[in-house]
Amino acid sequence: MNPFKKLPFRGSILVTLAVLATSSNLYAQRAAEGDGEEEAADVGTISEQNGRILSEAIEFLNMEQYAEARARLSDMRLDRLSPFERSRYEQLMFNLDMVNEDYPAARGHLQAAIDSGGLNPQEVSTMRYQMAQLFVQEEKYPEAAAALEAWLATEPMPNSAAYYLLAASYYYQELYDKALPPAQKAVELAGESPQEGWLSMLSSLLILKEDYAGAIPVLRRMVNLFPEKKAHWQQLSQLYIQVEDYKTGLVVMEFANHGGMLTEDREIRQLSDLYMMQEMPYRSALLLESALEEEKIEKNLRAYESLANAWVASREFEKAVPVLGQAAELSDNGALYERMGEVLVQLENWEESIAAFENAIDKGDLRDTAYVQYLIGFSYFNLERYNEARTWLQRAANSEEHRQNSRSMLQLIDSKTN
Repeated sequence: MNPFKKLPFRGSILVTLAVLATSSNLYAQRAAEGDGEEEAADVGTISEQNGRILSEAIEFLNMEQYAEARARLSDMRLDRLSPFERSRYEQLMFNLDMVNEDYPAARGHLQAAIDSGGLNPQEVSTMRYQMAQLFVQEEKYPEAAAALEAWLATEPMPNSAAYYLLAASYYYQELYDKALPPAQKAVELAGESPQEGWLSMLSSLLILKEDYAGAIPVLRRMVNLFPEKKAHWQQLSQLYIQVEDYKTGLVVMEFANHGGMLTEDREIRQLSDLYMMQEMPYRSALLLESALEEEKIEKNLRAYESLANAWVASREFEKAVPVLGQAAELSDNGALYERMGEVLVQLENWEESIAAFENAIDKGDLRDTAYVQYLIGFSYFNLERYNEARTWLQRAANSEEHRQNSRSMLQLIDSKTN
């Protein structure tokens, strides 16, 4: 199971532009005040001309005039840039390549910014994290995992998002054992408000390891945090079923149904089946009957047969009969007419039971035709129509399995008619 779409690349442009915007103010300040030694110590060596170019390029970026920004940067003499100037140039080029979704080129500019020597330690850390994000965006998951592991080893306060990216990088390599610890760490660091994707990652990994008991509290949390997502309710119910806690699995699905979430055919059938498993056929029947009336499930053979079975299990035989008739008409064999006849025998409705059994034989493909013949004879006997009863019982007597019962009934008829 893969619950993840392509991971979005977020934050890189905004973070870099925030850094550059701060620098832009400093460029303007230095242009107005001159190149003092104290300022040079703060922001690095920068010429008035290059400061103006970088500042104007940032303004173009902010106005989404990307071609103009790139053209302005082309005026810089790269072989004469100071480390600080080169780092800012590479960051701006990174942003321009990100706009064009040219991720390899963007990654190259990130590495060049790091190699320039013009970044402070925090900026280097930010660039390295962005590098790892780009590997994820390019679906280069081994490289992403290696980059994130290296970044986490030196970052004093990593966040949940970094651990989530690491978990995803291992997940896409199907290295589930390696993905699980960072997935757990992502959720742990998030405290009371983890993102849905982080919880989904963790639950999916636990399910892949068949640790259903461990996945249950994660899904319970997802249900509490995102109660409008019916997929979480359904998955939680299935987890309880996996650990054979059918009662709780049913309760979870009932809550989802009361919340109006079960709207599809298969979802309603699933709840109906759970009712039957828990020996609650009457609730199953009411659910299916309502769903059929409201056209939430398709009116087909399977639906009518399930409803009929639920009514029969509830001993609501009169309600079962018409539904069995609808199912029998749709069936390609006579088995459901046979079932309908058996229910009518329970109701001692002999005339209709005979009609149902005869329909069963006419439709054919029965497991035991002689048994149906015996029941027709039995029904005629109860109507005291002994000649018809004798005919059918004699047919049934040709079967070794039903010979003894048929002959007993025939002897009873003889005793009544002689």
